[in-house]
Amino acid sequence: MKGIYDIKEHIPADRPGRLFLLAAIISISSVILIFIFLFVTASPVLLKEGTEFITGTEWNYQTGEYGILLLIAGTIVLTAVTMAIAVPLSIFTAIFLAEWSPRWLTGVLRPPIEMLVGIPSVVYGIFGFFVLENIFQDFVDPFIDSTLGFIWIFKDVNPNSGTSILLASTVLSIMILPTVTALSQEALETVPRDYRHASLALGATKWETIKKIIIPAAMPGIITAFILGLMRAIGETMAVVMLMGNSLHFPTSILDTGYAMTSKILNDIGYYISFDEPKSALFAIGVVIFLMEFIFVALARFVGYRFTIDRRES
Repeated sequence: MKGIYDIKEHIPADRPGRLFLLAAIISISSVILIFIFLFVTASPVLLKEGTEFITGTEWNYQTGEYGILLLIAGTIVLTAVTMAIAVPLSIFTAIFLAEWSPRWLTGVLRPPIEMLVGIPSVVYGIFGFFVLENIFQDFVDPFIDSTLGFIWIFKDVNPNSGTSILLASTVLSIMILPTVTALSQEALETVPRDYRHASLALGATKWETIKKIIIPAAMPGIITAFILGLMRAIGETMAVVMLMGNSLHFPTSILDTGYAMTSKILNDIGYYISFDEPKSALFAIGVVIFLMEFIFVALARFVGYRFTIDRRES
């Protein structure tokens, strides 16, 4: 015992705390350094174009005009459609796994869902391009156009093309589904069992308990899952390049083509990396993507905070 005490006396009590602090500093510094690198590289074009870089619609390397409004529009529409598909599917799957599925069935279903995370983006893109594109072109797009085409967002404006925002969003939603599902399930399972028992004891049905007790209590974790899914949807590149069409115009329908900011960087960086101004313009797109993700995360956090406050007050 004396030997153990002697060893403890020579170990600083705050050493674990210093190690954790060092890890936090490294993590935060990495993010800051990446942003500084992006901003410094992009600053020549950002200073030259000013607000026109955000509001402009012309992108021309020969004339030195750089405007990314159409790229921003394509990215936002793609992300919105992706989240509209992925979030309900992911949350419903998480509710089933956490509340209704027997333990043995959860053990069977959870690993295949988690395996989706490990599939490379290019594989998703190849599957979408060679398999889903023909299905969408011959069946899905005509069906949506014939049934909902009177609504402009469902109009098939490219009947001879299978690539579209909907196709890219469908594949992208499969890519982010495991992340949102796993985190949402864990958030639901962390809600104390006493909440369920108390609600059921008061006469509430299982669905009423889930809807009014479990989901609100797990909402901070679900919002975190939503944020991570949103950030991946904004930052995804390879599958989007292969399936969205890469047409620089404002999308008029989910069956229309478009051009995402990440796709523009990937398509052009290989050739223009050796030219200072074009390289600066492409890095400026990266700065905008970084800021967009920061804004969306801040908004989601604010909504989650307000939801928590309102719930406590009620």
